[in-house]
Amino acid sequence: MNNHSFIARFFRGWKRFHMNQVLVLSFSTAVLAFLGFFHVYSEGADVSALNDNLNLSTIIYDHKGEVASKISSNKNEGVKINEIPDDMKNAVIAIEDHRFYEHDGIDYLGISRAFYKNIKAGGIVEGGSTITQQLTKNTLLTSEKTYKRKIEEFFLAREIEKQYSKDEIMQMYLNRIYFGNGSWGVKRAAMNYFGKELKDISADEAALLAGLIKAPSALDPYNHYDAAIERRNVVLQAMKTQGFLSEEEYQKAVEKKVVLNEGGRDPLRGKHPFYIDHVIEEAISRYGLTQDELLSGGYRIYTEMDVSMQTAMEDTYSKDELFPKGTKDQNVQSGGVLVDPKTGGVRAIVGGRGEHVFRGFNRATQLKTQPGSIMKPLVVYTPALEEGWGVTEKLKDEEMEFNGYKPGNHSGTFKGDVPMHEALKDSLNVPAVWLLNEMGISKGLDAAKRFGIPLDENDRNLAIALGGLDKGVSPLNMAEAYSAFANDGVRTEAHAISRIEDSEGNKIVEWKEKKTKVTEKEIADKMTSMLLEVVQEGTGRGAQISGREVAGKTGTTQVPVEGIKGVKDQWFVGYTPQLVGAVWVGYDQTDEKHYLTTTSSEGAALVFKDFMGEALKGTKPASFNVKAISEYEREQKNKTKKASATKKDPVKNSIERKEKVTEEPVKKKPQTKKAEASENSQTQPQSQPVKEQPASSTSSPKPVQEKKEEKQKTEKNVSEEKKQEHKPEQAPAPKEKTNSGKPPVKEVEKEKEKEKEKEEQGNENNQSQKPEEKSSEPAPEEGSQQGGDEKEEGGATEESGGENTEEPQPPAEDTGEAEQAS
Repeated sequence: MNNHSFIARFFRGWKRFHMNQVLVLSFSTAVLAFLGFFHVYSEGADVSALNDNLNLSTIIYDHKGEVASKISSNKNEGVKINEIPDDMKNAVIAIEDHRFYEHDGIDYLGISRAFYKNIKAGGIVEGGSTITQQLTKNTLLTSEKTYKRKIEEFFLAREIEKQYSKDEIMQMYLNRIYFGNGSWGVKRAAMNYFGKELKDISADEAALLAGLIKAPSALDPYNHYDAAIERRNVVLQAMKTQGFLSEEEYQKAVEKKVVLNEGGRDPLRGKHPFYIDHVIEEAISRYGLTQDELLSGGYRIYTEMDVSMQTAMEDTYSKDELFPKGTKDQNVQSGGVLVDPKTGGVRAIVGGRGEHVFRGFNRATQLKTQPGSIMKPLVVYTPALEEGWGVTEKLKDEEMEFNGYKPGNHSGTFKGDVPMHEALKDSLNVPAVWLLNEMGISKGLDAAKRFGIPLDENDRNLAIALGGLDKGVSPLNMAEAYSAFANDGVRTEAHAISRIEDSEGNKIVEWKEKKTKVTEKEIADKMTSMLLEVVQEGTGRGAQISGREVAGKTGTTQVPVEGIKGVKDQWFVGYTPQLVGAVWVGYDQTDEKHYLTTTSSEGAALVFKDFMGEALKGTKPASFNVKAISEYEREQKNKTKKASATKKDPVKNSIERKEKVTEEPVKKKPQTKKAEASENSQTQPQSQPVKEQPASSTSSPKPVQEKKEEKQKTEKNVSEEKKQEHKPEQAPAPKEKTNSGKPPVKEVEKEKEKEKEKEEQGNENNQSQKPEEKSSEPAPEEGSQQGGDEKEEGGATEESGGENTEEPQPPAEDTGEAEQAS
């Protein structure tokens, strides 16, 4: 009764306080609050930081189209979903989230199942997080374990499912998840653990990788092999359960032994770092790409690299015994480059010794220092050959000064007159400066520009003959310049990149060949002949390669510290018909404690020999097919003999001149004083050429000229009196020369007499004009200047006997011309 009364009172009170309405209202309020909370969090779920942009490695290809290296700035390396093997995707789905393609980011059934199993086991044996939730946790949230983070994870996962497809989510997940041992992303994990590209892994290997996701460190196969295999087998069982593997495939995978990559990393990543540095620099400076784009954009860069040559050069730079010994605080540094002279393709680059720093100072391409004597072939001897100087022609080598500039030879001695090829072979300084002065500085500057040497206004001086540049050059500059000698006088611009494609294979950049005709093939061949002698017999002997023709030039510069006699820079630039190489050796900072004590022949030339010889292994030796210096010497000797024989037969010379004159029209214009002097010189036997004198020193005073004309008239009258007695002239017997080497006066008169007879028969009324028409023929007066061939630019003389005592002219300011044009 009492119980019944209590219940009755409870319901009466319930009705009195409208508790039904209160409950409904409370529940509605809770639902509205939950929906509001859900709405607020849904609206605030920002997944903009998550994107499916892949951090792809840029792949570097060699000149054969084969992969040579890879570069990336990211800890993970992306791969597209269609490039991920099905076994890899199925393994992850089977062990991590087998309802991945069914839920919307939150697997409520999975959470319930995991909750039940964990209670039954008395601990956590299964997680309820989906792949989408794991992606959210790893990319958008912190690792803290709070309810707030779990709530955020819930809403962010749902938002990700709204904005991305299942394939996009799977792609982002597999590219960002950590697989242990420094492997972020499935692509890098495949390479680190198995040394394979992702597309090549097998089902058992995919299962092992999927098993690592749960505990990467504890299951690391390098350190916990048995645990990793056990976990792999669990994954394989899950794959069979979910229908991804048949029983037969499962048994085969379980029994397969895992073979790990002992290297533990991608063997191509970071290879050939100095060449890669230059590729990045060229892509940025020449084609406008950025470093970030190059390191994460998945570009495919096709280059001119020859992997065997690059490896050969890297091996050379690992041999410390080839380089001068450095100091405790500073290493002797070096930079070298190999270039194909036909295409301009850069085949190999090493930019320094010691530890490499990404995009650090590259001494092969970024160095700017004075080149020393390797400039002589470019700014002195090539333009000299173009101006008509000969390979065997004598140059002055004596103590001299040019407007305060006083060059000297390394030996401190002088040879007097020295052939051009010998001056180059022995790297004599004075003849090079003298020759540039004779030609004019502008000739050397013009040649340097054609060779592609960077110059500025401060380089307009005679010191350029010895490599005295204001800013300097790099080994790459010099290799490109010398490539013209190996390519018939044509310089092809050096380049490392042939084309660039984006990650989809679309071509965005392609190299366009740029050629410059530097000089004629004949000139290039003559320079090669002389540079071959440098290596065979001169300062470049240290660069000789057995069985191969090598042409090249050494160069050194002095320490710019007063009181110290040492070397700042060592250079060698050399080439074969197939390849051009340049190498620099020296300290990054030269001072009183850091300088070299050996020359290029003992340093840079030996380094060149080592990497060039190895780079050309397997390449058939080729010949330049140019004349040897001995051939030029024989030709010069034959010319000298022929000239000497001509001098000894004045009668024959006189007849040849007479026959030449009779072929010309009879009527002539009155001769000018200049023309008269010219014709006088032609009637004389060839003698030692001399430098042309200024006009003021070669013209005769007017009274002397008048006396000369009177003498010619007298000779004419005498010849007229003998005209009637004239008989056909026979070739006279050879007669002795006068002391001056000129034909006897009587012979000249006989020639005049015969020619006069023919002219009078043609026109009897013009006798008064005849003497003037013959004014070019009389024997030259004693003491007049003898004729000779002169060099056009600079007035330097050909060596055909005797010694030229003319002093060289100092270089003119501003104009660059050494002297008056002849």
